[in-house]
Amino acid sequence: MFTNNQRQEERTGKHGTPRLQYLQELVSQFQNATDEETKERIVANLANFAYDPYNYTILRQLNVLELFVDCITEPNEKLVEFGIGGLCNACAEPKNVATIVEVDGIPFIIKCLSSPVRNTVNYALGALYYMCDYNRATREEILKAEVVDLIERYAAAESVSVSFSNLAKAFLDKHVHTNT
Repeated sequence: MFTNNQRQEERTGKHGTPRLQYLQELVSQFQNATDEETKERIVANLANFAYDPYNYTILRQLNVLELFVDCITEPNEKLVEFGIGGLCNACAEPKNVATIVEVDGIPFIIKCLSSPVRNTVNYALGALYYMCDYNRATREEILKAEVVDLIERYAAAESVSVSFSNLAKAFLDKHVHTNT
């Protein structure tokens, strides 16, 4: 459920932790964490906040989108999965896409298409689906022949994964087949 100021105030009460402070505490905990399991848990938690437009400004302010991009460059598949999940959740907002583009996140998102983790691939497809609408340069960077070829293979792999296939088909229908 999406949040607004009134709902947020009702949920936290007058003695609750404001959202900005809570998310800042999560970011600090991540930065200070030494074990992978703690980092995974925190990134998963942050990714859950990334779907709600109420949090978008706060996430940009706290550089959480950059943190997600950093996570998708890690060898830890759980951090990659949760990082790309957070990016996917946030990509419906053009300002968030701008931030991801500014930190050169697109090549790392594209790399997630080759992950052995199904959720990671689905999140990458979803993120790229939204990011293609940002601007012409972003669209051209995403719609390179090798990326389209990979997405076409996912679209054809209905017997392997219906979710990959359906999302890939939607991507191709919106961003590739309409331009030919």
